[in-house]
Amino acid sequence: MNPTPEHLLVVDDDRDIRQLIEQYLVQAGYRVSTAADGKAMRRLLEQHRIDLVVLDLMLPGEDGLSLCRDLRARSNLPILMLTARGAEVDRIVGLEMGADDYLAKPFNPRELLARIRSILRRAQSLPPNLVPEEAALFRFAGRTLEVASRNLLAADGLVVPLSGAEFRLLRVLLEHPNRVLSRDQLMELTRGREALALDRSIDVLMGRLRRRLQDDGKEPQLIKTIRGEGYVLAAQVEVA
Repeated sequence: MNPTPEHLLVVDDDRDIRQLIEQYLVQAGYRVSTAADGKAMRRLLEQHRIDLVVLDLMLPGEDGLSLCRDLRARSNLPILMLTARGAEVDRIVGLEMGADDYLAKPFNPRELLARIRSILRRAQSLPPNLVPEEAALFRFAGRTLEVASRNLLAADGLVVPLSGAEFRLLRVLLEHPNRVLSRDQLMELTRGREALALDRSIDVLMGRLRRRLQDDGKEPQLIKTIRGEGYVLAAQVEVA
């Protein structure tokens, strides 16, 4: 029996583009629904199990960035953003809102398909039990991470500044303590794949985070490297 095809949702106010994308993705073997705005998108998300959203940035009413931010706040649903603007700032803002990837119009349908397949592959590589817990704060090894303010409090109560990427990485580690996470899983869970596209980038970011935590880089005790596998946060974590 053939597996059920992934269900993709294309959100774009241009009917011709919606139809073009839908036809191409259906030919590639996917099930496809389309929506012209955020209201229709939400209705379809309530009615169907969607595996990935192709979301245009420039939409009437609520724009793609707002919709992306809202989706990411409520779920880990993969998102590929489209835009007619190719400016670097738009790409960065889209990714910071939680998009998995970003493609500027006009685009080659083959590239769109390749990116969709890549995103789905990464999402499906995660074990089903790697589901983030909703938490206001994490306590670990004498430290506290406050989620809303993104403040890391050291044992002496001083605030340790974290970059956006450092915060996301630490939160992922705290959500999955004492579990070895591969680089691919870390890239998927941090939602920062554009900035962390190379394995070595994860290593560099991990080194920065260890310095923030004052975890000895030569013999780290808190974030340990498991050779050939990935990283593990070796600590008891209290979630509140």
